[in-house]
Amino acid sequence: MFNRILKEMREKIRNRAYVMTLHAEEEMDDDCLTIYDVESGILTGKILERQKDRETAEWKYRINGKTISGGKVEVIAKLSPTGKLVIITVYVP
Repeated sequence: MFNRILKEMREKIRNRAYVMTLHAEEEMDDDCLTIYDVESGILTGKILERQKDRETAEWKYRINGKTISGGKVEVIAKLSPTGKLVIITVYVP
């Protein structure tokens, strides 16, 4: 359903055209995840749902994928108006 969006997000990951919020970095550390796990989650994942951000009214996406070691990871991300992928938060479901 969101194939075009996921393809674009994966391209941003491959080209390192993404940023992580401070919140995402803190959550990543709390769950003992690495940036490679986050990248892998997007590269191997699928979009479960689209949500509208309350503050910006932009669309954000919940992606379920796999870590480097094969575990589960979920990433909330959006495509910004500046052309970057913004990783909002990350967690182990």
